[in-house]
Amino acid sequence: MAKIKMKTHRGAAKRFKVLKSGKVKRMRAYKSHLLTHKNAKRKRRLRKATYLEGTSAKTIKKLLPYS
Repeated sequence: MAKIKMKTHRGAAKRFKVLKSGKVKRMRAYKSHLLTHKNAKRKRRLRKATYLEGTSAKTIKKLLPYS
């Protein structure tokens, strides 16, 4: 009998990317609406990606088995 493949968590696949180094890349939150009262520096910072750390990264890697 063939071994059953794990399914990729599609919600996580759309939000996170596992890099060759093993780091998990993500975009920042709070950039979708109510932007008029946020200053330019804050919005500029929210544009950039960042990386998950520790236990969060481990959890996401389990959800993305083939990436």
